[in-house]
Amino acid sequence: MEAFARAVQKNSAFRALCRPLASTWVNLSGYRRLGLRYDDLLREETPIIQEAISRLPREEVDGRVYRHKRAFQLSLSHAELPRSEWTKPQDDYAYLQPIIDEVAAEHAERDAFNSMATTTTTTTKK
Repeated sequence: MEAFARAVQKNSAFRALCRPLASTWVNLSGYRRLGLRYDDLLREETPIIQEAISRLPREEVDGRVYRHKRAFQLSLSHAELPRSEWTKPQDDYAYLQPIIDEVAAEHAERDAFNSMATTTTTTTKK
C-alpha cells in the first residue's frame, strides 16, 4: 500500500485528477462542519498519540479540547456550526502528525535498541 501511495504522490497528473474528489470527500465527511480539524479525529488510546498530545504546546491542547467539546455539544443537539464558522481548508493543517511521526520514530529506535543482541566474550584462564 505504501508503494501505491508513493506512486500516487509522485504522479502529478493523477494527483490533479484526484484533488477535486478528495476535497469533496473531506467536505462530505462533515468534521469541518463541527469545527474540527483532521488531527482532532485521531484516536487518543494509543501510547504514541498520547505522548504526542502531551508534547503539544498548551494553546494547541486547549484549542483541541475546546473543539472536541464544541463538536460533542453540536452532535448532542443535532446541529452544525454556521457556515462562516466551519473549519476552512487552510486552517485544517496537520498540527499533531509531525509530532506523532517523531514519537513513533523514537519508539522504533528504542525497540531496536532494546532488542539488540549483545555478545559477550568469556576468557578462560589456562
